[in-house]
Amino acid sequence: MSELARFGNLDIDWNLSPEHAVTMYLEWGNNDWHAEYPPVRSKDDVSTYFVVDTWGARPVVRLVRRNSEQAEELATIELPDHLANRWLHEHGDLKGICEPTEEIKAWLKKELGHE
Repeated sequence: MSELARFGNLDIDWNLSPEHAVTMYLEWGNNDWHAEYPPVRSKDDVSTYFVVDTWGARPVVRLVRRNSEQAEELATIELPDHLANRWLHEHGDLKGICEPTEEIKAWLKKELGHE
C-alpha cells in the first residue's frame, strides 16, 4: 500500500500552484472575484495541494493543507529516482517550492488511488 493511500479521500486541488496559494491565503485582496481562485472569505476556506520542495539535497513532494491562518504539512514523500532525476535534469539545483509537473501529478494520483 502506498504511503499516500491514506490521503486518497481528500479533495486535492491539482491546479493550485504555490503562487496561487500565496495570492489566495497570504495576500488577501490581490486577486479578483472572477479569477480561477477567488479570494478566501474566512479561515474555513481550505485548500489541499501538492508542492515540490527543492530546498534539500533531492526534491521531495509535500502534501499541504492551507487556510488563512496556517499551512499544515500532511505528508512528505520522496520522489522515485526516475522522477527526482528528471526534475534535477530539467531544473538543476534551483532551490524553492514549485508546482509538480504533470508527470509527478500522474504518479501522485496513482499513489493516492485516484486512477
